[in-house]
Amino acid sequence: MGLDTVDLRRRYSLNILLRMLLVGVAGAGVALWKFDFINEVYLRDQLTPLGIAANGFILVLFAAGILKMVALFFRYAREEKALRRFIENLEQDLPDPLQGIAVGAVIRRRYSTLSRLAESHAPINHGALASALVASESTRSSFPKFINNILILAGVFGTILALSIALVGASDMLESSVDTGGMGLVVHGMSTALSTTITAILCYLYFGYFYLKLNDVQTHLISGVEQVTSTYLVPRFEVRSEGMLNRFAELMGSVGELVKRMEHSQRTFETVELNLLNTLTTYRQKIGDVAEDVERIEDILRAGFRLPTEPEP
Repeated sequence: MGLDTVDLRRRYSLNILLRMLLVGVAGAGVALWKFDFINEVYLRDQLTPLGIAANGFILVLFAAGILKMVALFFRYAREEKALRRFIENLEQDLPDPLQGIAVGAVIRRRYSTLSRLAESHAPINHGALASALVASESTRSSFPKFINNILILAGVFGTILALSIALVGASDMLESSVDTGGMGLVVHGMSTALSTTITAILCYLYFGYFYLKLNDVQTHLISGVEQVTSTYLVPRFEVRSEGMLNRFAELMGSVGELVKRMEHSQRTFETVELNLLNTLTTYRQKIGDVAEDVERIEDILRAGFRLPTEPEP
């Protein structure tokens, strides 16, 4: 196994951040190019501060959500780096797989949780761990989700306020046909309604796209953690009945091989024993023959030297 067994894209979060930066720079370039139009619609000849306030409120919400998403993208980039480092540590079979991994990293918490469960001999419920991780990570994106949901509503709210000003101007026109202030309020109200709608739509398009990419990055990280858990950690910590049966079958196979070797050794010992018995029998026969030869030589020597014969006891 290796890094190829886990679907983990390299620098995925940082690539999304780079894309966000490029789109933002392109948007700023268009705004500078069309600055005269923006000045005409948003800033020039504003009878009331409502337009600036409404559009400013939308932009503040937009900026706050963007800053939170950027922080989350950087966090997930660190988590992806920690996950890749953890896999490399496992592949290198280091004594401590958590070497070089930050304390608050998701994969470090997952490894510690599985270690505690294994030490207490508790069953490992991978589905419950995955659900808990999804719930924990979803809370981190709650603020961007809130901004994404209210951006359009903020634009609608600004439009309603602007239309109310236009209605006030129309009422003044109806009361006095010579008063031109009412016409100015009508035009100002319609212009403010248009500007707030444009601002809300543009901010929502940019924010909504990268909010979806934030969800993709979050899902990508969670998927990588769960793949590492099922591929590396669960076989490392969990004792399954199927695995025990397989190990027991392997053990019985080893015992069978050992019994066969013992039987072969026993047959070899029996053969050696028979050979030893045959050798001892042959040796005894030869000892008997040697004793007879010695007695015969002794008789010959007595006869030759005319020695007295030893009396029998």
